[in-house]
Amino acid sequence: MGELPRNSIARFSDRAEDYVRYRPHYSAEVVQALQKACGLSPAHVVADVGCGPGLLAEVLLENGNRVIGVEPNREMREAGEQYLAQFATFTMIDGSAEHTNLADASVDFVVAGQAFHWFRPDLARVEFARILRPGGWTILVWHDRETETTPFLRAYDEFLRAHATDYQQVNHKTVANPGAITQFFSPNTVQLISQQASQHFDFEGLRGRLLSSSYVTRSGASADRMLSELPDLFSKFADNGRVIVHYETKIYFGHLTR
Repeated sequence: MGELPRNSIARFSDRAEDYVRYRPHYSAEVVQALQKACGLSPAHVVADVGCGPGLLAEVLLENGNRVIGVEPNREMREAGEQYLAQFATFTMIDGSAEHTNLADASVDFVVAGQAFHWFRPDLARVEFARILRPGGWTILVWHDRETETTPFLRAYDEFLRAHATDYQQVNHKTVANPGAITQFFSPNTVQLISQQASQHFDFEGLRGRLLSSSYVTRSGASADRMLSELPDLFSKFADNGRVIVHYETKIYFGHLTR
C-alpha cells in the first residue's frame, strides 16, 4: 500500500460541521450485527479509532458501551466532544491508529468508521493488537458510496473525478480494497457483513455532502468552478427536488495477532 498524503490529518479541519450534517450516520442495525457476530454487549469497552465527530461512536454509546474516541485532528475532536456531550460514557483523546495512547489490553473492541484508508496498516495492526484484551475484536466499517447503480450516481462519480483534487489517491475503494483488508487481518481470517443505506438530498444537502469530502477544494477558483456546475448536475437528475445517494455499509470483523 502506498504512502498516504502528508496532510491526511489536517484536511478535515475545515469540514467537521458538514461531516456531521451531511455524511450518512450509522444505524442500530450495525450494532445488532455486531451483537450477533461478535457478542457485543453493553459491558464491552470500545476504542473508536479515527473517531472524527463520533458518528459510529454514537450508536455504540446508545447501546450502553463505554467508548473512547481516538482522533488526531483537533477540530474533529472538538466536534465529537460537542456532538456526543450527552453521553457520560464517552471520552475523546488525542491519538492516532498507530499511536492511540491507550494502555495495553485496555479495550474489548477496536472499531474504525470510514477511517481505515487513512491508517498505516502495518503499524495500526500492531497497535490494535496491543490495546485489545485477549479475544478482542477489530471492526472496520464504512459506507461505500455506490457509483454505478443509477444514472445520477454515475454522473456524480464522473463529476468528482473531474473536480476533486486527489479523488483517486485517497478514495477508500482504492486504498481499503478487499486485498488490503485481508492482509491487515492475516494470518487470521476476516468476515464481512453487508447492509444497505441511502440519503435523500435537496440541492443544499448535496452541496454539503460534496463539501464534506476530504478530496474536494472548498475555496479558490477550482472550488468556484465546481460549485458553479453542481446546480446543473442536480437539476438534471433530481426527482421532486431530491437526489438519492445509495451506499453499501460494509462491516469487516476479525481478530488480530501481534
